[in-house]
Amino acid sequence: MSQTQRLYLVTPALDDPAAFAPQLEAAVAGAASAAVLLRLGAADERTLINRAKAIVPVAQRRDVAVLLDGHPEIAARAGADGAHLFGTEAFAAAVALLKPDRIAGAGGLFSRHDAMLAAETGADYVMFGEPDRKRGGRRPPFADVVERLTWWADLFEIPCVGYAAGLDEVAPLAQTGAEFVALGEWIWTQPQGAAATIAAAAKTLGAPD
Repeated sequence: MSQTQRLYLVTPALDDPAAFAPQLEAAVAGAASAAVLLRLGAADERTLINRAKAIVPVAQRRDVAVLLDGHPEIAARAGADGAHLFGTEAFAAAVALLKPDRIAGAGGLFSRHDAMLAAETGADYVMFGEPDRKRGGRRPPFADVVERLTWWADLFEIPCVGYAAGLDEVAPLAQTGAEFVALGEWIWTQPQGAAATIAAAAKTLGAPD
């Protein structure tokens, strides 16, 4: 991933990737998005691989990396660029399945120690502020997310990602120096459409839309 400050898009959990493909195509048509976190609805392994294969090339042909949300064991067979793991235990268990050929992203980091542990274990980036879906989507206080990103960006070379739960969070997250700002699945339900929302976020970053 580039060190340039760019966007990281999070999809909804997909059961019908073919229906979602046009939305994703429009969303990644601009130059501001570096990566897509692909969430897949629950299914057997073969179905998950087929769903991923149906959507991964849509982003990759725009030079946008695609990471699976979990499922590190199928990343290679699905043609994905890597996987994002929630929590230090899940990350540690998955990293050997991904490295050195694929991106290993770490989220669900609830302390500075968690973040440093993920980095020491081989994380290619760390993410702060994402919802914990096992706990009803609970997030850390936003001020804590900003503090953690600022601390990380000032001290470490490994890139960090700030998770924005709304367009109003993009600017303060970007001001921390985080290399990436993640736009949660809320972007797909905005009245103006995802592409316009992404363009607005990119303008906030100062990135080309």
